[in-house]
Amino acid sequence: MESNKSKHRTVNATLGKQPNIGPFPADQLIPWAIICALSYYLCHGLLKLNWVWTIASAAWGISTWWILTANGAWKILSKFVATPNWTRVRCSYQPILQSKIINTKKARKVKNRSRG
Repeated sequence: MESNKSKHRTVNATLGKQPNIGPFPADQLIPWAIICALSYYLCHGLLKLNWVWTIASAAWGISTWWILTANGAWKILSKFVATPNWTRVRCSYQPILQSKIINTKKARKVKNRSRG
């Protein structure tokens, strides 16, 4: 009966999980702040648009960034990261000069046989 129970007990349930601030991932907050600042500067500052267009452009930029870099099912940019291709190969060592070594050993055997 006790063999079915796990021997390890989770002390902190958040260990190994991605940090969040509310429902939003913590690693997205700094890029979102930059996107909001840029949309404010471009839409409200340079183009003199009203707040609706400023907020809409910020929401569009944030949603695009979230889709491109999120750690969920929409990992679009992670497809472009090259992953290492590790393989294990077992082979016997063969020296490059193997034929010369064998030939010199045979020549020594022949010389030793002819002397004796």
